[in-house]
Amino acid sequence: MYYTDEMKRRLKRLEGQVRGVLRMMEEEKDCKEVVNQLSAVRNAADKAIALVVATNLEQCIKEEQAAGRETGSFVQQAVDLLVKSR
Repeated sequence: MYYTDEMKRRLKRLEGQVRGVLRMMEEEKDCKEVVNQLSAVRNAADKAIALVVATNLEQCIKEEQAAGRETGSFVQQAVDLLVKSR
């Protein structure tokens, strides 16, 4: 699978957010602030997962259609991946 620059940018941003949370913990910031940032990290990870799954699904469906094969199983696999990620 090809991973786009957008996917990589999202993960780099997420990496920076995690470093920021660690820094907040080291600075003994308020629990509420840390939890808010952790929630932002989780949301960013969810969006990155959705982008990877959607892009992969699109690519797999195109390949299967080009080969004249059924694509329904790929949709179910994508849904399963998204459910598992939560």
